[in-house]
Amino acid sequence: MKKLVIFDCDGVMFSSREANRAYYNHLLAVFGCPSMNEDELSYVHSHNVQASVTHIFRNHPEISPEKIEQCRSTLDYRPFLDYMIIEPDLIDFLRLITPGRHTAVSTNRTNTMEMILDIFKLRPWFEMVVTSVNVPRPKPAPDGLYMILDHFKTTTAESIYIGDSEVDREHCAAVGVDLIAFKNPDLAAKYHVQSFMEILDLPPMRE
Repeated sequence: MKKLVIFDCDGVMFSSREANRAYYNHLLAVFGCPSMNEDELSYVHSHNVQASVTHIFRNHPEISPEKIEQCRSTLDYRPFLDYMIIEPDLIDFLRLITPGRHTAVSTNRTNTMEMILDIFKLRPWFEMVVTSVNVPRPKPAPDGLYMILDHFKTTTAESIYIGDSEVDREHCAAVGVDLIAFKNPDLAAKYHVQSFMEILDLPPMRE
């Protein structure tokens, strides 16, 4: 049986693609730039904010990174939370797997994760939350997973990660933690599910 279940945030705990679309398109609009295309949206959906901002402004060298960061640092994220939809069975799943297992989050979000935990009342359900500001290198680098494994003194064989992107796959592969692909049948992973409750029937959760 797995002793530690680690979650990604965007695309797993939440359907947040539209929140990311609204946030980054707003940032682009401030500087008079066109909205993201779908490829750019997919990129920002799985990468940290610094990498995402660099990516979507890559064709606008006339706008300095300092100006973008100044704007971003003063932008209130709360209005964009209206676009975030929590997975309907997340809380029920967490209730069923705890307290027999440890739970943690490894995400490329930054300071917005704290706001999300509080507003959606998720903080009591996770013993550890690692964001891109807590580690030397964000996902797909393995730093966050190593930090979590060390904290709980668990092995890779005792742990499992729930993710939805290629970034998550690389994150897990670098450490050797099995990946559950959430709502992404095309992602290379040991297991694939469309809901959290399906995870309860997977072999690693029943052993």
